[in-house]
Amino acid sequence: MLKKQIFKPTYLFIFSLFLSSQLVAQQKVDFKKLDAYFNKAQKEWGVPGMSIGIVKDGQLVFAKGYGTQVTGKNVPITKETNFAIASNSKAFTSAIMGILVQEGKVQWTDKVRKYLPYFTLYDDFVSENTTIEDLLSHRAGLGTFSGDIMWYNADFSAEQIIKNIRYLKPDYGFRDGYGYSNVMFITAGEVIKTITGKTWYENVKEKILDPLQMNRTFVNVPQIEAAGNVATPHALYGDTLHQAIGLTSWEEIASTGGLFSNVKDLSKWLIFNLKNGVVGSDTLFTAATRNNLWNLHNAFAIDRTTLNPYGARFAGYGLGWFIRDYHGKLRIYHTGGYDGMISSINMLPEENLGVIVLTNGLKAPIGSIPAYVFDAFLGRQERDWSKEDLARRDSFIKSDTRIEDLKNTRQTSTQPLVAMEDLVGTYLSDLYGEIKVRKLGGNTLEIDFTHTESLKASLSHWHYDTYQINFYKSHPWFSFGLVKFTTDASLKVTGIEFTVPNDDFWFEELNAKKVK
Repeated sequence: MLKKQIFKPTYLFIFSLFLSSQLVAQQKVDFKKLDAYFNKAQKEWGVPGMSIGIVKDGQLVFAKGYGTQVTGKNVPITKETNFAIASNSKAFTSAIMGILVQEGKVQWTDKVRKYLPYFTLYDDFVSENTTIEDLLSHRAGLGTFSGDIMWYNADFSAEQIIKNIRYLKPDYGFRDGYGYSNVMFITAGEVIKTITGKTWYENVKEKILDPLQMNRTFVNVPQIEAAGNVATPHALYGDTLHQAIGLTSWEEIASTGGLFSNVKDLSKWLIFNLKNGVVGSDTLFTAATRNNLWNLHNAFAIDRTTLNPYGARFAGYGLGWFIRDYHGKLRIYHTGGYDGMISSINMLPEENLGVIVLTNGLKAPIGSIPAYVFDAFLGRQERDWSKEDLARRDSFIKSDTRIEDLKNTRQTSTQPLVAMEDLVGTYLSDLYGEIKVRKLGGNTLEIDFTHTESLKASLSHWHYDTYQINFYKSHPWFSFGLVKFTTDASLKVTGIEFTVPNDDFWFEELNAKKVK
């Protein structure tokens, strides 16, 4: 009894000191200083514009736009300015699936083939045993971004994309690694459509957007253009020039990245998540759903031999969310990349704190700003994350010599071994379908990707039977590429092979055989 009388006051005293220190740290958050830092970061990175929101204790406590909606014009960005949020849409997909589980319409461990009998991967066993959880945690065995070249700006339906996944080769064993897979989330969207008889967006609107009153979150270009106040995406040319480009609809593959939203709406989404699925008096998530979404399903390796700048001790993927820790605090987050826009959503649930960063460029401080905000609210020593991250990024870009290396291997003054007329014809890619090569005037060929108008290009001789791809339309993710025409021992043309250096779309998956 005496022990209790001594221990309890001591414990309460220590605990009260801890609470006091936490309150002092939060009270010291200087929003004017944060504002100045965000303004500085936007200019340092050269991104045309960005919108930032901070959620704390169930409130949107900071929301402001920086820069402009489009380069060369003074069009202010507000908390209601819409941006593409791309892969931040994945968390909506996993949330819808969770709600359907609660309704008894599906189980997390259900096999995908129960709903999509045509679902086929690289192996019969994997095809038969891939579950809903496997789709949503990037552990089916496919490599990061594998198959994305198939759907990018193409006219395929989601069902056609899924039927072609069978031609993708695995990068690792089933449930034995991590490969960020957009095509698996496209598959999850079709499962939702099959179960409910409604599109992915209809489900999201009915079950999430309407209850949360996210009234300016849309899925296609006509919707956002009609609503107005939408940022213009910008491609990055060289490493400094952001050039305005048009909006692209990802409605058909919306379950992996199709939403357009804004800070005001997304603050409601963060508050909802930080309240574990409660909105007003309604509880949309059960405890089981919240836990399944935010528990690790696919762990990443952490280097235990050196410190990392975020103090992370674990990392991995849940269902639609990345999960790790920030100096001992649970961190739930995701990023998104769209043609000319990148974004991030970050939360520290234990602190009831969230940060939204939306930008209209491809070089932006989407990681620096959340870290700076977290440090401010946690009372950590100030650190110039923008400067550090920009230096790391610039160093990485400088080290990427793939295009330069290709150009240095060019053998000038060579002639084609195969007559240009013999290169003309129809080529068939198992993954993609028909790719046609035709002759234009002079010594120029044209390549036509029949399902993707935007990839059409002329071909000019590079060396031997390799030709440079000259895309008619500029693309934000890739700019230079080569196509090699393959031959047999008799110099009969057998196919084409692609080399297009970039970090997002694997053209080599389109390598095709000549069929006509």
